[in-house]
Amino acid sequence: MAAIDFFKALSDETRMRLLNLSAHYELNVNEIVSILHMGQSRISRHLKILTDCGLLTFRRDGLWIFYSAAGEGEGFDFIQSINHLLDFNAQFQDDLEAAEKCILERTKKTTRFFDAISKNWELLKQDIIGEIDLNEKILKAIPVSDTIVDLGCGTGDLLPLLKIKSDQVIGVEKSFKMLEEARKHYELDRDGIDIRIGELEHLPLRDEEADIALTNLVLHHLSEPKKAIKEVHRILKPEGSLIIIDLLLHQEESMRLKYGDFWLGFSMDILENWLKESGFAPQNVEHFDLKKGLKGFIHRSQKL
Repeated sequence: MAAIDFFKALSDETRMRLLNLSAHYELNVNEIVSILHMGQSRISRHLKILTDCGLLTFRRDGLWIFYSAAGEGEGFDFIQSINHLLDFNAQFQDDLEAAEKCILERTKKTTRFFDAISKNWELLKQDIIGEIDLNEKILKAIPVSDTIVDLGCGTGDLLPLLKIKSDQVIGVEKSFKMLEEARKHYELDRDGIDIRIGELEHLPLRDEEADIALTNLVLHHLSEPKKAIKEVHRILKPEGSLIIIDLLLHQEESMRLKYGDFWLGFSMDILENWLKESGFAPQNVEHFDLKKGLKGFIHRSQKL
């Protein structure tokens, strides 16, 4: 019986701690080792036991493997039934605080990367995009509307083009250095362009402020893109559109170091599951070829 396997797996304190962590965060082995201050071989052995019995699942992303609690099936049901037992344990709460710091460090690392390459970002981006006119594809995908927000606008190259489709354009970027470059470019042409500093997971926008939200080659830099998608739902007006331009799942590990990527692209199944869980209805998707053997996509969905 599955229940017996679950109870056997959780008869060890370390595996209880791992389950508690995995119920809140998706983490790789190195991060778990850092949080629990245990050896990698010990952690890997416990993760295998929890995965084999169905309490944990894992996702491969290039050379990295990320673990999280089961999101469906008997393992999910069992975890839901015991969650209340984990809430008041001091050790478990300490683990969660350490995990939160780990996730925060992911974000800081990304910000430091983009601060460092802000002056060269457009050239680096062309190394991936190549000859394709991606801006033209984006404009074709965007209908005329009152307010468009470019999430992760970088140095702002897309902002004046979005003015063709909207009277009010908002650019959001968390890298201060990137925003400095954007303001240099558009300090003489700011009518209807509003640039704001902020994170995609905590957007500096009011509820239902925008008609259209756009992420252009941004989501794969985030440690928690699903959280950002949920936040976009908040700031969109009813029946507003989210347009995601990003990379399809690939195995080009060098992208992490050279371009600051956290995810090696996305599968449509994962992306559309996130969208549906966050209150969006996927509508259409267009695929296109990029350099380095990569493939990109433009995905449009509507807020329900």
